[in-house]
Amino acid sequence: MPAPLKVAVTGAAGNIGYALLFRIASGDVFGKDQPVILQLLEIPPGMKALDGVVMELNDAAFPLLHGIVTADDPNVAFDGAQQVFLVGSRPRGPGMLRSDLVAANGPIFVGQGQAINAKAADDVRVIVVGNPCNSNALIAMNNAPDVPRERFSAMTRLDENRAKSQIAGRVGVTAGQVTNMAIFGNHGPAMFPAFAHAKVAGQAVTDKLPLDYLQGDFIDTVSGRGKAIIDARGASSAASAAAAAIDHMSTWWHGTAPGDFNSMAVVSRGEYGVPEGLIYSFPVTIENGEWTIVEGLEMDAFAKAGLQKNVDELLEERDAVKDLL
Repeated sequence: MPAPLKVAVTGAAGNIGYALLFRIASGDVFGKDQPVILQLLEIPPGMKALDGVVMELNDAAFPLLHGIVTADDPNVAFDGAQQVFLVGSRPRGPGMLRSDLVAANGPIFVGQGQAINAKAADDVRVIVVGNPCNSNALIAMNNAPDVPRERFSAMTRLDENRAKSQIAGRVGVTAGQVTNMAIFGNHGPAMFPAFAHAKVAGQAVTDKLPLDYLQGDFIDTVSGRGKAIIDARGASSAASAAAAAIDHMSTWWHGTAPGDFNSMAVVSRGEYGVPEGLIYSFPVTIENGEWTIVEGLEMDAFAKAGLQKNVDELLEERDAVKDLL
């Protein structure tokens, strides 16, 4: 059995963290033969609740769980961490704008980026889940100058999963039969699901569904799903967000399926005309823990407009946090 993997999770007593931890400990992310040590970060008022989560993790008696560290100091939680889930942030509530989230959450990721830079393992890989996750990942990355930029990512797998679910339900198949569903851009209302390249059981989605639906209700439903969930349950997505984070990190660990690609927000090197240095979602393939952006996908005028809308939004967000970079 390999050595235990040190996995840090922030906001560990929150709703997403709670949904995430038990699946990490059970082997759903890194495999049923990979032991883990959980290193859990909370803010001081959340430490009592975290004690209860730890009790439950212990009571579940996971064979792969080789230890638990709890802390309210990121320098402790990230010490030697190899896989990092940056989940903790203020969630979006009813009536909140993205600009409110940027202002509230940006400073958190300055300190966390610095702590990752100082304390994490040389092979660290980071997913940012806390929103606005693209800009938070940009902040963390820029505050960890000694960590390769390719090690930071933000989660758009939830958007991909939502898109797959909508297509599957419309066509009458399971979500597992929908492949090559790329999300471009930001995890937010502007995100662009590149449906023209998606497939259902190997056939083009555009041969299965009408274009007016794909360009209209489909995009509106996927982009507005987070708000719809808040309106329905009075709180932001938790279980589905945790599931997407698991998918994201599991794919980063194990690799993409042959012939398929998945969506990750990663640092741009200018692909598809996206300004260099932005954290932008692209379709990627992954092998041996290294991602490669899938280039050369054809984009019509509708898609190009969708990609540019995300560039504009992310440049605006970057400008809003420029003092934190």
